[in-house]
Amino acid sequence: MANTQQMANAIRALAMDAVQQANSGHPGAPMGMADMAVALWGQHLKHNPKNPHWADRDRFVLSNGHGSMLIYALLHLTGYDLPIGELKNFRQLHSKTAGHPEVGITPGVETTTGPLGQGVTNAVGMALAEKLMAAEFNRDGHAIVDHHTYVFLGDGCMMEGVSHEAAALAGAWKLNKLIALYDDNGISIDGQVQPWFSDNTSLRFVSYGWNVIGPINGHDPQAVAEAIAKAKTQTERPSLIICKTSIGKGSPNRAGTAKAHGEPLGADEIKLTREALEWPHAPFEIPAEVYADWDAKTRGESAESSWNNKFAAYAAAHPELAAEFKRRMAGDLPKAFAQVAVDAAVAAHSKADTVATRKASQIALEAFTAALPELLGGSADLTGSNLTNTSHTPALRFDSTGAVVKSSDGKVGRHINYGVREFGMAAIMNGVALHGGYIPYGGTFLTFSDYSRNAIRMAALMKQRVIHVFTHDSIGLGEDGPTHQSIEHAASLRFIPNLDVWRPADTAETAVAWAVALENKTRPTALLLSRQNLAYAPKRDLGDISRGAYVLSEPEHVGLKKKPQALIIATGSEVALALKAQELLAAQKIAVRVVSMPSATVFDRQKAAYKQAILPAGLPRVAVEMGATGGWWKYGCSAVVGIDTYGESAPAPVLFKHFGFTPENVADTVRAVLAK
Repeated sequence: MANTQQMANAIRALAMDAVQQANSGHPGAPMGMADMAVALWGQHLKHNPKNPHWADRDRFVLSNGHGSMLIYALLHLTGYDLPIGELKNFRQLHSKTAGHPEVGITPGVETTTGPLGQGVTNAVGMALAEKLMAAEFNRDGHAIVDHHTYVFLGDGCMMEGVSHEAAALAGAWKLNKLIALYDDNGISIDGQVQPWFSDNTSLRFVSYGWNVIGPINGHDPQAVAEAIAKAKTQTERPSLIICKTSIGKGSPNRAGTAKAHGEPLGADEIKLTREALEWPHAPFEIPAEVYADWDAKTRGESAESSWNNKFAAYAAAHPELAAEFKRRMAGDLPKAFAQVAVDAAVAAHSKADTVATRKASQIALEAFTAALPELLGGSADLTGSNLTNTSHTPALRFDSTGAVVKSSDGKVGRHINYGVREFGMAAIMNGVALHGGYIPYGGTFLTFSDYSRNAIRMAALMKQRVIHVFTHDSIGLGEDGPTHQSIEHAASLRFIPNLDVWRPADTAETAVAWAVALENKTRPTALLLSRQNLAYAPKRDLGDISRGAYVLSEPEHVGLKKKPQALIIATGSEVALALKAQELLAAQKIAVRVVSMPSATVFDRQKAAYKQAILPAGLPRVAVEMGATGGWWKYGCSAVVGIDTYGESAPAPVLFKHFGFTPENVADTVRAVLAK
């Protein structure tokens, strides 16, 4: 029989040794949660260390990611490809044991955590994806999607507002396979949390519609294991298990204090802790019998083998569904998608509609949601404004028991009403993408991207295909005024590494932007879309739109047979201004090239020769965009027609004139540049 005390102490020893060697880190949380981990990982977690990507594994999220040595110790001890040398390299350059867990870096880590509250919110997304995939793919006698999502979280996660957003949605969606274990130790960096965190957590979660168990003794592995077993019997509610623990458990002088939270215990205290734990082993030394108790490889391989047999039977009975499941979980688009993308862009080009780009987005989505059943949309209470719904994406609904409501033809709803929860929506979408099987997209106003910004950043860091539909992208929204008018947002989003930002000018550019976003498996995308109607910008072909910038109009296109004397770079609604300014200048025999740059981030990745062809050296440049000017100077602009103040409340045409977004002002700016 496994020695659970020794199993827990192995975690404590590895945590304090790694933090001490790094002279940096958080030993207290892993030491306090060690017994909880023994209960979950030792008795309940369904996983295979030999295949961290097995589709039907349970997902485990360490939301309080500063306690990263907990998950590193667990992965090492249970048999993942994380040798002891990596634990010795904790928090060192290029190690697999970064200060906070990072998906894609460490085998077995399901999501990157650290910003508190987002891990549990990602877990809600994972549990939602599991529930929807089960409803979509399981058939009588063939439950190929049947796993739990477990999350450890601490006081800090409970304080963060995003956890409230996520917990409320998890209760509303009745995510019964979501089980959260709350490390209730009452300590944060500043000390005892009671003066600033006096919530009745149990009642709060009951009000959200959760099943609450405890408080229980978090240092009793059997009590925790029994609580998990009870939670797994739930059919209608997610579960919160409140585990009372002592941070830094085992440390004679630091346990239960803030001193155990975020700094090494120190050599003297580690010596005393080893004696208190009756752990006489050298740093990073784990006895063979403890490794044997933790080893999950055989059990994991057996579990996956059993599932493989189930899936083989499923494939025999439902071959098309099985093939679709494998494609979806791999994140691959259907082979026919390339043609669908071309057809969408060509149709937009042929029709040349004058519509707002938010409407152009919905038109493109109509084609893409028909072709891609994995597209899972939503909006933060602005569906009618963001236009994220299509005829192929009915609202996602659950019945009174929590079962997914299906249409008469057996299909699952694919549009989520997130309510007014922008941050929660963004972080849940990250969890959906991480789980696999869906490509999530969600809408709100661009100015509210501030609420969800850190989740957008996390998607970029994690290289997840998540698509943000941001409408009402400028002062063009008019009367709602400066609280809703985006000024700095386009520029600030472009500064996020690995995030593609598109601000299309018309229906064709919008269709291409969507296609590029869907085809890119390793980048999230932000689509910045207008409220006001935009005229179609005539173009000879669609070939270079996907490269982020292209020559839209040369002087000859407006009847001037001269080489360009200057060029205008424009995005979105301002492309029409640039074209009109080009005509005004042509009437005065001033030759101007107009470059449409729907995605500066994509254009910046092009080869130097292409960038030189679009923006030739020595040609004076003027950029035009209804937003902050700072990001445009890198293109060697001599002037930028932009806005570096907040907007005003007035009809859009009045605002355009007030802030200088007129063809005349753009033309005057070009003339002024040429006169220098």
